[in-house]
Amino acid sequence: MVERFFSKKQVELQLLHQETQSPSDLLTLMSGPPSCGKTSLLIQFAFNVSLEETHFTSRNVIFICNRTKLETKPPFLSQGIDPSSDTFKHIEMKYVEDDEGIKKYFAAFHLHDTFPAAVVIDDFGDFFEERSCQERYGNPRGRELAMVRTLALCHNAIVHANERRPCKLVLSDTHHGDSPRLLFIYKRWVSTIFTIKGDGSGSFVMKSNNNLGNGISKRNRTAKYSIALQYLFLEGIAEDCDQ
Repeated sequence: MVERFFSKKQVELQLLHQETQSPSDLLTLMSGPPSCGKTSLLIQFAFNVSLEETHFTSRNVIFICNRTKLETKPPFLSQGIDPSSDTFKHIEMKYVEDDEGIKKYFAAFHLHDTFPAAVVIDDFGDFFEERSCQERYGNPRGRELAMVRTLALCHNAIVHANERRPCKLVLSDTHHGDSPRLLFIYKRWVSTIFTIKGDGSGSFVMKSNNNLGNGISKRNRTAKYSIALQYLFLEGIAEDCDQ
């Protein structure tokens, strides 16, 4: 599924055949270090979903993020993507300030007449401020509790939407080590986790880690990309087999 985060034209140059969709992956997490282009990848994902042909009436994608952060560090588009393209009209930006904004949106999700093709939440973990969560729950692990409850709410909402049409939830989070600090929380709800690491030469490598929990070997793709001249550039896609 790494292909879905890059321009279709760039992917076609790398692959002669494609298998880009995994219908069972309702919730996906992308985790990487600061300034690795996560927001740019999510925007490209939303753009790709909006382009897909479907017999459902809506191809819209809801993009949830912090407005100030987005305007301070705007995403980079893939080369060849027109910023004025009508496709961007199908991407609805929803700005929230904290986890309460996310919960309010998903608490009313079942009331929608139509559901989006996907919901994207950029920098999910940043919406959970440590001190406010501790005070709210009266617990030193209040942030973890808040994340668990919000993920459960998001999961239930997406499962409900999929009873009527395909709908995916894609989250991003920032980690400062080799893996997400709260990976044990995400694994409870997220079926596929993409981790991003720098390769030491200015490029980044995105790798899929399927949370199948059954020990089955699965063939995955690894994408290498860079941010160059204010563009998101796919350098290559390789296949590997994880145990």
